[in-house]
Amino acid sequence: MIDAAEAVHQKLVRRLRERDLPAIGVERGGLTLTDLAELFHSQVASRQLDRLSRRLQARGEGFYTIGSSGHEGNAAVARAARVTDMAFLHYRSAAFQIERSKQLPGETPTWDMLLSFAASSEDPIAGGRHKVIGSKRLAIPPQTSTIASHLPKAVGAAFALGLARRMGVAPSVPADSVIIASFGDASANHSTAQGAFNTAGWAAHQGTPLPIVFLCEDNGIGISTATPHGWIEAQFRARAGLHYVACDGTDVVDAYRGARAAIDHARRTKRPVFLHMSTVRLYGHAGSDVQATYRQRAAIEAEEERDPLLRTAAYLLADGVPADELLAIYDRAEATLARAAELAIARPKLDSAAAVMASIVPPPASPPPARAPSTEERTALFARDAGQIDKPQHMARLLSWALADLMLQHPEIVVAGEDVGPKGGVYNVTARLHERFGSARVVNTLLDEQSILGLAIGCGHVGLLPIPEIQFLAYVHNAEDQIRGEAATLPFFSQGQFTNPMVVRIAGLPYQKGFGGHFHNDNSLAVFRDVPGVVLAVPSSGADAVAMLRECVRLAQEEGRVVIFIEPIALYMTRDLHAEGDGLMTAIYASDSTPVRLGEVGVHDDGEALAIVTYGNGAFLSRQAQPLLAAAGIDARVIDLRWLAPLPAEALLAAVGTRPRVLIVDECRSTGSQSEALMAFFTEKAPDKRVARIAAEDSFIPLGKGATLTLPSRDGIVAAARALIARG
Repeated sequence: MIDAAEAVHQKLVRRLRERDLPAIGVERGGLTLTDLAELFHSQVASRQLDRLSRRLQARGEGFYTIGSSGHEGNAAVARAARVTDMAFLHYRSAAFQIERSKQLPGETPTWDMLLSFAASSEDPIAGGRHKVIGSKRLAIPPQTSTIASHLPKAVGAAFALGLARRMGVAPSVPADSVIIASFGDASANHSTAQGAFNTAGWAAHQGTPLPIVFLCEDNGIGISTATPHGWIEAQFRARAGLHYVACDGTDVVDAYRGARAAIDHARRTKRPVFLHMSTVRLYGHAGSDVQATYRQRAAIEAEEERDPLLRTAAYLLADGVPADELLAIYDRAEATLARAAELAIARPKLDSAAAVMASIVPPPASPPPARAPSTEERTALFARDAGQIDKPQHMARLLSWALADLMLQHPEIVVAGEDVGPKGGVYNVTARLHERFGSARVVNTLLDEQSILGLAIGCGHVGLLPIPEIQFLAYVHNAEDQIRGEAATLPFFSQGQFTNPMVVRIAGLPYQKGFGGHFHNDNSLAVFRDVPGVVLAVPSSGADAVAMLRECVRLAQEEGRVVIFIEPIALYMTRDLHAEGDGLMTAIYASDSTPVRLGEVGVHDDGEALAIVTYGNGAFLSRQAQPLLAAAGIDARVIDLRWLAPLPAEALLAAVGTRPRVLIVDECRSTGSQSEALMAFFTEKAPDKRVARIAAEDSFIPLGKGATLTLPSRDGIVAAARALIARG
C-alpha cells in the first residue's frame, strides 16, 4: 500500500507532466513572474523537506514529521512582510521561513531544517533540542508543538511596541513593525488563544496601538476532529476589535493579496487583524497519523485536488514557464535535499547532559547601564514621602519605594498587572508608581493572568524589562504554562539567542486569617520549583525584599533570567517580631543597600545546638521561636534560604556548619514542598546530621480562625525542635 506522502507526490508529478493544472484568472495581485518563481521554489523546498523527514524517520535518522504540506501558502505572508516583522509561527510554517530567508543574504534555511530533523547539535536555532521553526536573524522566535500558547506573548510584543514608543525607548525591532502569529483552526478554540484574541480586541476597542496579524491557517481539522464548516469565519468576521481578512492559502496570488491587505492594515492603523487563510492538510497530522482511518477517501482526495503547488505551477505555466522546467525544479529540490540530508545526519549530536542543559540559563547579556539619578531627581520622586522615607517602614512600603527607585534607574522597566495603576495594587505595593511614571510604564491590565504574563514575555522580546504582578499566588495556575512552556523554554530551544527577561512579582503564601480562603492563602510553590532555569525568590523581611528585588532585576537584565519573586502577604504590614512595638520587622529604606545576591542565605544568630532551615513566613515564625528555645536551653541558628530555586546548596551547607541537628520549617504543604527536597538534600550531602521537618498539612486553607490550623506555628516549631533535641 502506497503511503499518503508518496500518493500526493505521484499525483503532483503526473499532473505537472500532463499539464493538468487548476484553472486560474488573469490577476497576479502585483506578483511578477520572478516573484511567483521565488514563491514556487520556497513551496517546493518545503514540500520536499516534508517527504524527506518521513524517509529519515523510517531509517531512524529523523525525529520529526509534522509537516507543512498543504500550508505552503504561508510563503506569501513572508513575502508580504518585512524581515523585521517578528513572527511567532506554528509548526506548519517551513515555507514561511524559507521565503523570508531570501530577504537576508547568507541564510541556509533548508540545511538548517535538515540539521533540526536530524537533532544535530549544529542546528543553528535549537542546537538539536527540538525541531523548530525559528531564526534570530529572521526575527522568528522558536516555537515547539504549539496549541496557541504563543499567542499571548505575540499580543504582548505588539502591545510593547506602543509602550516603547511612549516611553521613548528604542525597541529591538523597528518601531513600525508588525507582529505576525500563526496557528491552526483547531488551536483557535483553545482558552489561551481566546484570551489572546480578547486582549487584542480589548486593547483595540480603547484605541491602544496593537499592530498584530493573527494568521489562522484553517485546514478544517485538528488531528482527527473536524472544525465545523464556517466556524472560524462565524467566530471572527465580526469580532470586536479585530479587522477580518480572508484569503485562499492554496492560491498563492490570493494568499499574497490577503497577506498584503492584513499586514498593510496592521502597520497603517496599528490595530489587530485576523487573517483567515483557508488551507488543506495533506498526508495527515504527522508521520504516524493515518487519516484514512477517520476520514472518508472522497474528502482526502478533494483536499489533494487543492494542492497549493499545483495552483502556483498553473500561474507559472500560464506565464510562459514550461511544465518540464517546473518538474525539473521539483526534482532538483528533491535530489539536492536528499544529498544534503546524508551530510546532516552525520553531523554531531548532543552527547552529554551538560550539553543538553547548556542553554537553560541564557548567556550574559549586555544591557544598557543603569542611570545614576541626580539628588534632585530622587528628591522630586519621593517628595510626597519625604516625611516618612527616613523612618522605619514595613515590607509593602519598602518594596514600593524600591520599585520607584528601580524604575528611575532603568527607563526600560514596565510594571503591569491588575490594579497596579492609580489604585496601587491590592496591598498598596505599587502605590504612586502611576503618578510618578505614567500609564506607559505602569500598565493596568485586564483580568487575565495569561495576558499579563504574555505581555511580560512580549515586552522582553522587544527590549523592555517587565515586572508583571500576579495579584495572588493561586491565580498563577490560570497561566502557569506561560512560565513553564513559553518563558522558561525559550532560551533552551534557541541556545540563548532569545530570552524572556522578567521579574514576576506574586503576592502569596499563607497566614492571612481574615481574607479570602484558599484563593488568597495558597501555600504551594511546586509549580515553579521544577521548571528548569527559573529563579524562585522569597524574602522574609522588608530589608531583604528590597535587596533581593534589586538582585532579581539584575538577573533579568544582565542574565536574561525568568525570576519569580514571591512576596509573603502576611508580612507586608508586619512591624513587630517578638512584642508589640519592637519594630524588628521594619527597616529604614536605603537606596544604596547592597543587593542580596543569588545563592546568599540569611543567618540569624549563632546557636550551635540546632540549625532551623526555612524561608518566608517560616523564617518569621522561627525567629519568634528562638527566645523560647533559648529559655529551654536550646541555642538555635535560623537559616533563611531566601532563594528556593536554584537551591543555594553551598551556602546552606556552610551556614549549617558543624551543627548536628537540622529542623526544616516549611509553610508549604508537606507533599510537593521545599521540605521534601531539603530532606533529600541533607540525606545526600550531610548524612551525619539528624534532620526533621515541620510543614503544612496537605490541606487547602479555610477562612477565619481556621486559617492557620493546618500550618506551622511558633509553638509547633518549638515543640519540633525540642523533640529533635530529645532524640539525642
